[in-house]
Order: sequence, then structure tokens, then C-alpha cells
Amino acid sequence: MNPAAQRLRNPIGAHVPVAGRGLVGTGLAYNEKIGGEAVQVFVANPRGWATPTGDRAQDEAFRAACAEASIPAYVHAPYLINFGSDSPATRERSTASLRHSLVRGHAIGALGVVVHTGSAVGTGRRAQAMAQVRADVRPLLAELDDLGEDAPWLLLEPTAGQGQSLCSRLEQLAEYAEALDHHPRLGVCLDTCHAFAAGHDLAAPGGMAAALDVLEAAIGPGRLRLIHANDSKDIAGARKDRHANIGDGHIGADAFGELLAHPATAGVPLILETPDRSAAPGFGHAADVAMLKALRSRAVGAG
Repeated sequence: MNPAAQRLRNPIGAHVPVAGRGLVGTGLAYNEKIGGEAVQVFVANPRGWATPTGDRAQDEAFRAACAEASIPAYVHAPYLINFGSDSPATRERSTASLRHSLVRGHAIGALGVVVHTGSAVGTGRRAQAMAQVRADVRPLLAELDDLGEDAPWLLLEPTAGQGQSLCSRLEQLAEYAEALDHHPRLGVCLDTCHAFAAGHDLAAPGGMAAALDVLEAAIGPGRLRLIHANDSKDIAGARKDRHANIGDGHIGADAFGELLAHPATAGVPLILETPDRSAAPGFGHAADVAMLKALRSRAVGAG
């Protein structure tokens, strides 16, 4: 498979900074520096509730630049969002925050908006928390229908299993999808570190393929739309979300080669959220991008 076909099968990039010169001047410049073929950004403070309007000209410039360079773009919604919370205020803010990310994602041409699946705050509240997910998120999915055919997908990202997680094990995606009526724009973002932390031993022989099979069985084919490619500083099942650079953690490089060869990942971009290992900004991400490209070449063939 030639390099252009390899890129089409699995574009590889990273979550990029946008502070300073914005989506294009900072974000896409950083992506080019590290050799990225895909990009993920925040459109709001990831640790706050603010919903900034953004700059229309900058949004359109980003959208046009990504289209011209065939760079698939994604938005990561803020971390505070949790529809399983027992706080009405948190649920209300979560709705406003996710709606903002979806609308801004559409404005910049993002293919998907990633949101963490959240947790049931308090004990014995799982059923109630899942009912809240349905009540709060289903209307947002209906709003996607109004945005048209180029609306972004809502991508559920299972968590590492901390606390009363609503979805950390990949088989739990089935319950989530059922709660949201298997909406046609409902997809999954697989974070490899999260899955490993939740107990899927991706480092074991065949472990990555087994996890991908579980994911597809739980939510159906074609719904894996993005992969957060992160190694793990901790062992399988540790329930700790600590990312390591590719090949430097307990998952190991071979597992990522297995991921890139699996049929379920065909056409799915990989986004790095790994540490930047150098005082020179981008050096660590450039090394991880290069490693994933080498693993991609071996996995899908260089011919």
C-alpha cells in the first residue's frame, strides 16, 4: 500500500494547542511541524464552563485549510461535562457546554466531537444516571439532525474506570448506545490508555484485536470513528489515566501495530494525546507521529 493510501486508511495526528495565534496560526502550524495528518482541538477551556463564540473568520479559515490539505479535524469537549451528576446545575452546564462544542465543531468543519461518558456521582445511582444521559443527550443528538449532512458525529469516549464510571469497559457501550436510540451520528472514540486502564489487556498477544472485537460487538460496525493513541504509564486494570509515549508504556508498540492492522480501524484517524518529551515544543509529538507512521507502514504494507 503506497503512502497516500496508508494515510487515507489511518491519518495520524495529535491534539494541538490553539492559544496565541488561534486555530490556524497555532494549531495547524503545530500540526504541520509534527508531521500530522489529522488534528484535534479544544474550542473552549477544557476545565471550565465558558462557551466562547469564537471568531467566524478564523473558523472559516481553519475549515478551508483542513479541507485543502485533506486533514480530518475533531473537537474535544470540556472535561467537566457529566450527565450522570446528581447536581442539576452540572447537568444544565453540561448540556450548554456540549451544545457549544457541537455547534462550534460544525462551524470549523469538524467530523466529530469527543465527550467523556461520565460517572454516576453518588452510590446506587447508575440506573438514574443512565436515564439522565438519555434525557439530556438525546435532544442534543436531535439538534445534530438540524445542522445538516455535514454535522459532526458525537463520539463517546469510555473512561479509565475511576469512581462510578458509566462506561469504561467497552462492552458497556451497548447500554449507552441503547439509551441514545443508536442515533445515526453516535460513534465512539477509543482511547487506548483508558481501555487498558479499565482492564482490557491490550499488551497481551491478540489483546488489541480482542478489545476491538468487543467494541464492535457492543455498538455495531462503522461506529468507531476516532482513536486516541496513548500508551499507559500504569499496568492493565490500574484505573489510572496516565498517558505515556508510544512504546514507552505498558501497552507497547506491538499492540499499536495490531490496532493498525485490524479491519475495524480502516479509515479511522489516530490522535495522540501523549506527553511532549522535549523542551523544544512538538519534538515528542513528532517522534510519536513518526513511530505510528512506521507501525502503519508495517501493518498495512508498504507495497
